[in-house]
Amino acid sequence: MHNEEVREAAAIWARATARRDDEAEPATVEQAMPGILRRLSLDGAELIMARREGRAVGFALVAPRAETVEVFYLAVDPDAWGGGVGSELLREVDEHARAIGRDTLELWVINDNERAIAVYERAGWVATGEVSQEARPHRRFLRRLG
Repeated sequence: MHNEEVREAAAIWARATARRDDEAEPATVEQAMPGILRRLSLDGAELIMARREGRAVGFALVAPRAETVEVFYLAVDPDAWGGGVGSELLREVDEHARAIGRDTLELWVINDNERAIAVYERAGWVATGEVSQEARPHRRFLRRLG
């Protein structure tokens, strides 16, 4: 894994979450990196980057679980929102899962992140009904590959 890609992913995450949460100032790359690096340390973790004209515009961070592939992060730079980057990344996540012999994917999304939920549902993800008991609840989604 190239450190520059991790920094690009952290910068995208900081900008996207700041826009999602209506924060005036995004987190710094240094503040966003520890969570990404923690997930990248999992066995088999992959960082999938989306680029437009050589510029990083989105990423997904996935890792195999016992029977699934879990999407830990999926973010698109706000300047690229609405351009199909999220859907493209989800197709690449599907391909990655197939390549490693998994047919089920899972993720947790913030309960009120309607923009992300709409992208997941259009891509065939289904809410399980499970909701986390965190301060900011998350919903669990699954996708079964056909």
